[in-house]
Amino acid sequence: MRIGIVCPYSWDVPGGVQFHIRDLAEYFIRLGHEVSVLAPADDDTPLPPYVVSAGRAVPVPYNGSVARLNFGFLSAARVRRWLHDGAFDVVHIHEPSSPSLGLLTCWAAQGPLVATFHTSNPRSKAMIAAYSILQAALEKISARIAVSEYARRTLVEHLGGDAVVIPNGVDVDFFAKAEPKPEWQGDTIGFIGRIDEPRKGLPVLMKALPRILAARPQTRLLVAGRGDAEEAVENLPEELRSRAQFLGMVSDEDKARFLRSVDLYIAPNTGGESFGIILVEAMSAGAPVLASDLDAFAQVLDQGAAGELFANEDADALAEAAIRLLEDPARRAELRERGSAHVRRFDWSTVGADILSVYETVTDGTTAVAADERPPGLRARLGLARD
Repeated sequence: MRIGIVCPYSWDVPGGVQFHIRDLAEYFIRLGHEVSVLAPADDDTPLPPYVVSAGRAVPVPYNGSVARLNFGFLSAARVRRWLHDGAFDVVHIHEPSSPSLGLLTCWAAQGPLVATFHTSNPRSKAMIAAYSILQAALEKISARIAVSEYARRTLVEHLGGDAVVIPNGVDVDFFAKAEPKPEWQGDTIGFIGRIDEPRKGLPVLMKALPRILAARPQTRLLVAGRGDAEEAVENLPEELRSRAQFLGMVSDEDKARFLRSVDLYIAPNTGGESFGIILVEAMSAGAPVLASDLDAFAQVLDQGAAGELFANEDADALAEAAIRLLEDPARRAELRERGSAHVRRFDWSTVGADILSVYETVTDGTTAVAADERPPGLRARLGLARD
Protein backbone atom coordinates (compact mmCIF):
# COMPACT_ATOMS: atom_id res chain seq x y z
CA MET A 1 0.00 0.00 0.00
CA ARG A 2 1.20 3.53 -0.79
CA ILE A 3 0.55 5.60 2.33
CA GLY A 4 0.87 9.37 2.66
CA ILE A 5 0.94 10.83 6.18
CA VAL A 6 0.66 14.55 6.92
CA CYS A 7 2.32 15.96 10.05
CA PRO A 8 0.94 19.35 11.14
CA TYR A 9 3.81 20.39 13.41
CA SER A 10 7.43 21.16 12.68
CA TRP A 11 9.48 17.98 12.44
CA ASP A 12 12.51 19.55 14.13
CA VAL A 13 10.63 20.52 17.33
CA PRO A 14 9.96 17.28 19.25
CA GLY A 15 6.42 16.59 20.40
CA GLY A 16 3.97 13.76 20.94
CA VAL A 17 2.26 14.10 17.55
CA GLN A 18 5.58 14.08 15.67
CA PHE A 19 6.77 11.01 17.61
CA HIS A 20 3.48 9.24 16.92
CA ILE A 21 3.73 9.93 13.18
CA ARG A 22 7.41 8.92 13.04
CA ASP A 23 6.79 5.63 14.80
CA LEU A 24 3.66 4.91 12.77
CA ALA A 25 5.54 5.51 9.50
CA GLU A 26 8.41 3.27 10.56
CA TYR A 27 6.00 0.55 11.70
CA PHE A 28 4.35 0.50 8.26
CA ILE A 29 7.71 0.58 6.49
CA ARG A 30 8.79 -2.49 8.45
CA LEU A 31 5.64 -4.21 7.20
CA GLY A 32 6.66 -3.49 3.61
CA HIS A 33 4.38 -0.55 2.81
CA GLU A 34 5.59 2.54 0.93
CA VAL A 35 5.28 5.56 3.22
CA SER A 36 5.88 9.26 2.69
CA VAL A 37 5.44 11.87 5.44
CA LEU A 38 4.90 15.54 4.60
CA ALA A 39 5.94 17.84 7.44
CA PRO A 40 7.13 21.40 8.10
CA ALA A 41 10.90 21.53 8.60
CA ASP A 42 13.71 24.06 8.44
CA ASP A 43 15.88 23.78 5.36
CA ASP A 44 18.94 22.65 7.32
CA THR A 45 17.10 19.97 9.34
CA PRO A 46 18.34 16.42 8.62
CA LEU A 47 15.27 14.35 7.76
CA PRO A 48 14.62 10.61 7.54
CA PRO A 49 14.40 9.38 3.94
CA TYR A 50 10.63 9.00 4.17
CA VAL A 51 10.01 12.65 5.22
CA VAL A 52 9.37 15.41 2.65
CA SER A 53 9.78 19.00 3.83
CA ALA A 54 6.90 21.42 3.26
CA GLY A 55 9.10 24.36 4.22
CA ARG A 56 9.76 26.36 7.35
CA ALA A 57 7.07 26.56 10.03
CA VAL A 58 5.99 29.61 12.00
CA PRO A 59 4.97 29.68 15.69
CA VAL A 60 1.21 29.93 16.25
CA PRO A 61 -0.63 29.91 19.62
CA TYR A 62 -2.76 26.75 19.61
CA ASN A 63 -4.54 24.72 22.32
CA GLY A 64 -2.78 26.44 25.22
CA SER A 65 0.65 26.04 23.69
CA VAL A 66 2.70 27.40 20.82
CA ALA A 67 2.66 25.12 17.78
CA ARG A 68 5.01 25.50 14.82
CA LEU A 69 2.74 25.21 11.78
CA ASN A 70 2.99 25.66 8.03
CA PHE A 71 0.16 27.33 6.10
CA GLY A 72 -0.27 29.54 3.02
CA PHE A 73 -0.04 29.59 -0.78
CA LEU A 74 3.48 28.16 -0.97
CA SER A 75 2.55 25.38 1.43
CA ALA A 76 -0.58 24.60 -0.59
CA ALA A 77 1.52 24.26 -3.75
CA ARG A 78 3.88 21.85 -1.99
CA VAL A 79 0.92 19.81 -0.73
CA ARG A 80 -0.44 19.47 -4.28
CA ARG A 81 2.97 18.46 -5.63
CA TRP A 82 3.43 15.87 -2.88
CA LEU A 83 -0.02 14.39 -3.53
CA HIS A 84 0.65 14.25 -7.28
CA ASP A 85 4.07 12.63 -6.93
CA GLY A 86 2.93 10.18 -4.24
CA ALA A 87 -0.13 8.73 -6.00
CA PHE A 88 -1.17 7.38 -2.59
CA ASP A 89 -3.70 4.64 -1.95
CA VAL A 90 -4.65 6.43 1.27
CA VAL A 91 -3.69 9.76 2.84
CA HIS A 92 -3.65 10.05 6.64
CA ILE A 93 -3.79 13.60 7.98
CA HIS A 94 -3.30 14.68 11.57
CA GLU A 95 -5.07 17.62 13.23
CA PRO A 96 -7.08 18.68 10.15
CA SER A 97 -8.94 21.32 12.18
CA SER A 98 -5.77 23.35 12.84
CA PRO A 99 -4.40 25.94 10.34
CA SER A 100 -1.85 23.45 9.08
CA LEU A 101 -0.79 21.12 6.29
CA GLY A 102 -3.59 18.76 7.29
CA LEU A 103 -6.31 21.26 6.41
CA LEU A 104 -4.54 22.16 3.14
CA THR A 105 -4.41 18.46 2.29
CA CYS A 106 -8.13 18.08 3.01
CA TRP A 107 -8.81 20.80 0.45
CA ALA A 108 -6.46 19.39 -2.19
CA ALA A 109 -6.69 15.60 -1.89
CA GLN A 110 -8.86 13.22 -3.87
CA GLY A 111 -9.48 9.63 -2.82
CA PRO A 112 -9.50 7.97 0.61
CA LEU A 113 -8.69 10.32 3.49
CA VAL A 114 -8.18 9.24 7.10
CA ALA A 115 -7.88 11.91 9.81
CA THR A 116 -6.57 11.61 13.36
CA PHE A 117 -7.70 14.18 15.93
CA HIS A 118 -5.28 14.68 18.83
CA THR A 119 -6.66 17.82 20.47
CA SER A 120 -8.65 17.73 23.70
CA ASN A 121 -10.18 21.16 24.30
CA PRO A 122 -13.81 21.24 25.48
CA ARG A 123 -14.11 25.03 25.11
CA SER A 124 -12.37 25.84 21.84
CA LYS A 125 -13.86 29.15 20.66
CA ALA A 126 -11.51 29.12 17.68
CA MET A 127 -12.77 25.73 16.51
CA ILE A 128 -16.39 26.81 16.89
CA ALA A 129 -15.75 30.03 14.95
CA ALA A 130 -13.93 28.15 12.17
CA TYR A 131 -16.61 25.50 11.73
CA SER A 132 -18.07 26.96 8.55
CA ILE A 133 -14.59 27.10 6.97
CA LEU A 134 -13.70 23.58 8.10
CA GLN A 135 -16.98 21.89 7.20
CA ALA A 136 -16.39 21.50 3.46
CA ALA A 137 -12.89 20.10 4.02
CA LEU A 138 -13.90 17.73 6.81
CA GLU A 139 -16.75 16.31 4.73
CA LYS A 140 -14.11 14.81 2.42
CA ILE A 141 -12.68 12.65 5.21
CA SER A 142 -13.43 8.95 4.74
CA ALA A 143 -12.76 7.87 8.35
CA ARG A 144 -11.93 9.65 11.60
CA ILE A 145 -9.69 8.50 14.44
CA ALA A 146 -9.38 10.12 17.88
CA VAL A 147 -6.42 9.30 20.13
CA SER A 148 -8.60 9.27 23.25
CA GLU A 149 -12.18 9.53 24.38
CA TYR A 150 -11.51 13.18 25.25
CA ALA A 151 -10.21 13.98 21.78
CA ARG A 152 -13.28 12.22 20.37
CA ARG A 153 -15.53 14.31 22.60
CA THR A 154 -13.89 17.52 21.40
CA LEU A 155 -14.48 16.46 17.80
CA VAL A 156 -18.13 15.54 18.40
CA GLU A 157 -18.97 18.70 20.34
CA HIS A 158 -17.26 21.14 17.99
CA LEU A 159 -17.41 19.61 14.53
CA GLY A 160 -20.08 16.90 14.65
CA GLY A 161 -19.72 13.36 13.37
CA ASP A 162 -17.92 10.66 15.32
CA ALA A 163 -14.60 8.80 15.39
CA VAL A 164 -13.13 5.47 16.35
CA VAL A 165 -10.76 5.76 19.35
CA ILE A 166 -7.28 4.37 18.64
CA PRO A 167 -4.63 5.51 21.14
CA ASN A 168 -1.13 6.68 20.40
CA GLY A 169 1.36 3.85 20.06
CA VAL A 170 4.67 3.02 21.71
CA ASP A 171 7.38 0.45 21.04
CA VAL A 172 7.01 -1.10 24.49
CA ASP A 173 10.03 -3.40 24.19
CA PHE A 174 12.33 -0.50 23.23
CA PHE A 175 11.71 1.06 26.65
CA ALA A 176 11.44 -2.21 28.58
CA LYS A 177 14.85 -3.42 27.38
CA ALA A 178 16.76 -0.16 27.94
CA GLU A 179 19.71 -0.29 30.33
CA PRO A 180 19.42 1.94 33.42
CA LYS A 181 22.12 4.59 33.77
CA PRO A 182 23.86 4.35 37.16
CA GLU A 183 24.27 8.12 37.59
CA TRP A 184 20.50 8.55 37.20
CA GLN A 185 19.65 5.94 39.82
CA GLY A 186 19.30 6.22 43.57
CA ASP A 187 16.32 8.09 45.04
CA THR A 188 15.56 10.02 41.87
CA ILE A 189 12.33 11.50 40.56
CA GLY A 190 12.04 12.37 36.88
CA PHE A 191 10.32 14.86 34.60
CA ILE A 192 10.47 15.02 30.79
CA GLY A 193 8.96 17.88 28.81
CA ARG A 194 9.38 21.42 27.56
CA ILE A 195 10.42 23.15 30.76
CA ASP A 196 9.40 26.62 29.61
CA GLU A 197 5.83 25.61 28.71
CA PRO A 198 3.67 26.14 31.84
CA ARG A 199 1.01 23.57 30.95
CA LYS A 200 3.63 20.81 31.15
CA GLY A 201 3.54 21.51 34.88
CA LEU A 202 7.18 21.90 35.90
CA PRO A 203 6.34 24.99 38.03
CA VAL A 204 3.92 22.84 40.06
CA LEU A 205 6.63 20.24 40.61
CA MET A 206 9.14 22.94 41.57
CA LYS A 207 6.67 24.31 44.10
CA ALA A 208 6.32 20.83 45.62
CA LEU A 209 10.06 20.09 45.63
CA PRO A 210 11.01 21.86 48.91
CA ARG A 211 8.48 19.77 50.83
CA ILE A 212 9.70 16.57 49.14
CA LEU A 213 13.30 17.42 49.97
CA ALA A 214 12.43 18.32 53.56
CA ALA A 215 11.12 14.78 54.03
CA ARG A 216 13.76 13.09 51.86
CA PRO A 217 16.84 15.31 51.56
CA GLN A 218 18.72 12.66 49.57
CA THR A 219 16.24 12.81 46.69
CA ARG A 220 17.24 14.32 43.33
CA LEU A 221 15.01 15.70 40.59
CA LEU A 222 16.16 14.92 37.05
CA VAL A 223 14.69 17.08 34.28
CA ALA A 224 15.02 16.36 30.56
CA GLY A 225 13.75 18.78 27.93
CA ARG A 226 14.44 22.08 26.25
CA GLY A 227 14.09 25.40 28.04
CA ASP A 228 15.77 27.79 30.46
CA ALA A 229 17.01 25.85 33.51
CA GLU A 230 17.91 28.99 35.46
CA GLU A 231 14.41 30.36 35.03
CA ALA A 232 12.92 27.03 36.08
CA VAL A 233 14.65 27.09 39.49
CA GLU A 234 14.42 30.82 40.21
CA ASN A 235 11.68 30.31 42.83
CA LEU A 236 13.53 27.49 44.57
CA PRO A 237 15.55 28.36 47.68
CA GLU A 238 19.16 28.68 46.57
CA GLU A 239 20.36 25.89 48.85
CA LEU A 240 18.00 23.43 47.13
CA ARG A 241 18.83 24.24 43.52
CA SER A 242 21.64 21.70 43.36
CA ARG A 243 19.07 18.94 43.96
CA ALA A 244 17.55 19.64 40.53
CA GLN A 245 19.67 18.43 37.62
CA PHE A 246 18.84 19.60 34.09
CA LEU A 247 19.92 17.30 31.28
CA GLY A 248 18.65 19.31 28.30
CA MET A 249 17.34 17.48 25.26
CA VAL A 250 18.04 13.75 25.34
CA SER A 251 18.07 11.15 22.57
CA ASP A 252 15.39 8.48 22.33
CA GLU A 253 17.87 5.98 23.72
CA ASP A 254 18.69 8.18 26.70
CA LYS A 255 15.00 8.90 27.30
CA ALA A 256 14.40 5.18 27.62
CA ARG A 257 17.41 4.83 29.96
CA PHE A 258 16.16 7.83 31.97
CA LEU A 259 12.76 6.23 32.47
CA ARG A 260 14.36 2.90 33.38
CA SER A 261 16.54 4.63 35.99
CA VAL A 262 14.26 6.87 38.04
CA ASP A 263 12.47 5.68 41.16
CA LEU A 264 9.36 7.70 40.32
CA TYR A 265 8.21 9.48 37.18
CA ILE A 266 6.07 12.59 37.78
CA ALA A 267 3.75 14.12 35.16
CA PRO A 268 2.40 17.36 36.68
CA ASN A 269 0.77 18.62 33.44
CA THR A 270 -2.00 21.15 34.06
CA GLY A 271 -4.20 20.82 30.94
CA GLY A 272 -4.50 20.61 27.18
CA GLU A 273 -3.55 16.92 27.08
CA SER A 274 -5.64 14.55 24.97
CA PHE A 275 -3.60 11.44 25.71
CA GLY A 276 -0.27 11.34 27.57
CA ILE A 277 2.31 9.44 25.55
CA ILE A 278 5.02 10.05 28.16
CA LEU A 279 2.96 8.06 30.68
CA VAL A 280 2.87 5.11 28.30
CA GLU A 281 6.62 5.38 27.73
CA ALA A 282 7.26 5.54 31.48
CA MET A 283 5.11 2.48 32.16
CA SER A 284 6.84 0.66 29.28
CA ALA A 285 10.18 1.33 30.96
CA GLY A 286 8.89 0.09 34.31
CA ALA A 287 8.83 3.49 36.02
CA PRO A 288 6.14 3.96 38.68
CA VAL A 289 4.02 6.94 37.57
CA LEU A 290 2.51 9.80 39.56
CA ALA A 291 0.41 12.14 37.41
CA SER A 292 -2.07 14.98 37.71
CA ASP A 293 -5.66 13.81 37.53
CA LEU A 294 -6.43 15.12 34.06
CA ASP A 295 -9.18 13.08 32.43
CA ALA A 296 -6.84 11.90 29.65
CA PHE A 297 -4.15 10.88 32.14
CA ALA A 298 -6.65 9.01 34.30
CA GLN A 299 -7.76 7.05 31.24
CA VAL A 300 -4.19 6.14 30.26
CA LEU A 301 -3.45 5.06 33.84
CA ASP A 302 -6.59 2.90 34.04
CA GLN A 303 -8.27 5.32 36.46
CA GLY A 304 -5.35 5.08 38.88
CA ALA A 305 -4.84 1.30 38.81
CA ALA A 306 -1.66 1.51 36.70
CA GLY A 307 -0.30 4.73 38.21
CA GLU A 308 -1.23 7.13 40.98
CA LEU A 309 -3.03 10.45 40.48
CA PHE A 310 -2.97 13.71 42.43
CA ALA A 311 -5.21 16.78 42.26
CA ASN A 312 -4.30 18.92 39.27
CA GLU A 313 -2.16 22.00 40.07
CA ASP A 314 -2.07 21.09 43.78
CA ALA A 315 1.62 21.17 44.74
CA ASP A 316 0.90 19.98 48.29
CA ALA A 317 -1.00 16.95 47.00
CA LEU A 318 1.86 16.20 44.60
CA ALA A 319 4.43 16.43 47.39
CA GLU A 320 2.40 14.25 49.75
CA ALA A 321 1.92 11.52 47.13
CA ALA A 322 5.57 11.64 46.02
CA ILE A 323 6.87 11.32 49.59
CA ARG A 324 4.52 8.41 50.30
CA LEU A 325 5.60 6.55 47.16
CA LEU A 326 9.31 7.19 47.67
CA GLU A 327 8.99 5.74 51.17
CA ASP A 328 7.05 2.67 50.00
CA PRO A 329 9.13 0.46 47.67
CA ALA A 330 6.45 -2.26 47.76
CA ARG A 331 3.83 0.14 46.38
CA ARG A 332 6.23 1.29 43.67
CA ALA A 333 6.89 -2.34 42.72
CA GLU A 334 3.12 -2.93 42.53
CA LEU A 335 2.67 0.08 40.24
CA ARG A 336 5.60 -1.07 38.13
CA GLU A 337 4.02 -4.50 37.67
CA ARG A 338 0.54 -3.16 36.92
CA GLY A 339 1.87 -0.53 34.53
CA SER A 340 3.99 -3.03 32.61
CA ALA A 341 0.95 -5.27 32.07
CA HIS A 342 -1.47 -2.43 31.25
CA VAL A 343 0.83 -0.79 28.70
CA ARG A 344 0.79 -3.70 26.28
CA ARG A 345 -2.48 -2.44 24.80
CA PHE A 346 -0.56 0.61 23.53
CA ASP A 347 2.15 -1.35 21.71
CA TRP A 348 2.50 -0.71 17.98
CA SER A 349 1.67 -4.35 17.28
CA THR A 350 -1.88 -3.52 18.42
CA VAL A 351 -2.21 0.18 17.57
CA GLY A 352 -0.61 -0.10 14.12
CA ALA A 353 -2.80 -3.05 13.20
CA ASP A 354 -5.91 -1.09 14.21
CA ILE A 355 -4.90 1.90 12.06
CA LEU A 356 -4.07 -0.35 9.13
CA SER A 357 -7.53 -1.92 9.37
CA VAL A 358 -9.01 1.57 9.00
CA TYR A 359 -6.89 2.15 5.88
CA GLU A 360 -8.00 -1.17 4.42
CA THR A 361 -11.64 -0.39 5.10
CA VAL A 362 -11.61 3.00 3.34
CA THR A 363 -9.52 1.78 0.41
CA ASP A 364 -11.74 -1.27 -0.03
CA GLY A 365 -14.65 1.15 -0.05
CA THR A 366 -13.26 2.96 -3.11
CA THR A 367 -12.37 -0.14 -5.08
CA ALA A 368 -14.88 -2.79 -4.15
CA VAL A 369 -17.73 -1.49 -2.02
CA ALA A 370 -19.41 1.88 -2.37
CA ALA A 371 -19.28 3.96 0.81
CA ASP A 372 -23.05 3.92 1.26
CA GLU A 373 -23.06 0.11 1.06
CA ARG A 374 -20.77 -0.42 4.08
CA PRO A 375 -22.42 -1.92 7.16
CA PRO A 376 -23.93 0.91 9.30
CA GLY A 377 -22.13 -0.29 12.46
CA LEU A 378 -18.76 -0.11 10.74
CA ARG A 379 -19.61 3.31 9.29
CA ALA A 380 -20.36 4.60 12.78
CA ARG A 381 -17.19 3.19 14.35
CA LEU A 382 -15.02 4.82 11.68
CA GLY A 383 -16.73 8.19 11.92
CA LEU A 384 -18.13 8.01 8.39
CA ALA A 385 -21.01 10.22 7.33
CA ARG A 386 -24.26 9.15 8.91
CA ASP A 387 -27.16 7.76 6.92
